[in-house]
Amino acid sequence: MKRFLPIGVIIVALLIILFAVRRCTQSGVSGYLTANVTRGPITQLVTATGTLNPVVNVQVGSQVSGNIAKLFADFNSEVKAGQTVAQIDPMLFQAAVTQAEGDVANAQAALELAKVNATRTQQLFNQKNSSQQDLDTANANLHQAEANVKIKQGALDKAKADLDHCTITSPIDGVVISRNVDVGQTVAASLQAPVIFQIANDLSKMQIDSNVAEADVGAVSVDQDVDFTVDAFPTRTFHGKVVQVRNAPITVQNVVTYDTVIGVNNADLKLKPGMTANVSIIIAHKDNVVQLKNAALRYRPPDAATAEQPKSTSSPSGQRPTGARERRPDRTVYVLSYGRPKPVQIKTGISDGIMTEVTEGLKEGDRVVTAELSSLAASSSPPANPFGGQQRRFP
Repeated sequence: MKRFLPIGVIIVALLIILFAVRRCTQSGVSGYLTANVTRGPITQLVTATGTLNPVVNVQVGSQVSGNIAKLFADFNSEVKAGQTVAQIDPMLFQAAVTQAEGDVANAQAALELAKVNATRTQQLFNQKNSSQQDLDTANANLHQAEANVKIKQGALDKAKADLDHCTITSPIDGVVISRNVDVGQTVAASLQAPVIFQIANDLSKMQIDSNVAEADVGAVSVDQDVDFTVDAFPTRTFHGKVVQVRNAPITVQNVVTYDTVIGVNNADLKLKPGMTANVSIIIAHKDNVVQLKNAALRYRPPDAATAEQPKSTSSPSGQRPTGARERRPDRTVYVLSYGRPKPVQIKTGISDGIMTEVTEGLKEGDRVVTAELSSLAASSSPPANPFGGQQRRFP
């Protein structure tokens, strides 16, 4: 037993030394911060914000002006197509119909008299007891009476249509989202139809109108999966699909976005119209791939950064060249080898903004340099006092 004791002591000492060296290396004694190349899933996303809206949202208005006499629907009321939802006071319109009916009756009486006169004049003309002028005048009066009947009949039809429009009905089956009038309120339809109700066809199927930036819209296509959250349910993730990418640009303060419509299944009716959705459109997803931190792609040693200073590619007008935002597949990273960074050429794939897929050049477990401790210490040191002089210490 005593013979194996020195061997055990030597093994323990070697393990302690190995652990100390590994600890010092990981803690940055070598002067570099490193990160291991790992393997796992990665998802590339396009983020945006949008508003939840019903797929079909109808604004029910009034074609005639008048006072609201009755309301048959309220907020959240379920209505059917053709159901009466409001009634405008029909008194004035009923009077207009009665007057138009009287005008039609008067015109028809005048037409009957004109027919009798035309017939009598024709008989007298045949008997040589009337002139051609009298016959022409009688026929003209007959035609005028016929036209007058049509004019009065048109006025009657319009008066009846206005009377029918006093009864406002729902054009679709759905749920009342908003009611904008009360009983006794006057609606004026002189310039534009006033909105009385907003009716959503089916709240179990909704859509998100999201604004995707022009730099990201090229990667968005129909049928891509979407995850989104709303402030009302911060711990729950909802799902949807891209159903349309509209071509009409939306420009606000020189920022161009495109309306991307996302279909959402709202079977439990938790989502409500007008909610703000934080959208993540899944552009690509891969499982069990080699990946490294994006900080490793940005790191450059001081000497290499000077030698690899990129030339200016801006155009004479100062505009950025086309494709400047595209991510290059061939990149250079630095692997820590014997305490020094060694450049390695790699090929990259998709990225989620924090990690990037490595398709060639690295394997799982490699240690890549992400930063230098000296540069971190310089960036974190307090700025020098521009006024100089000695600082006085006050008790």
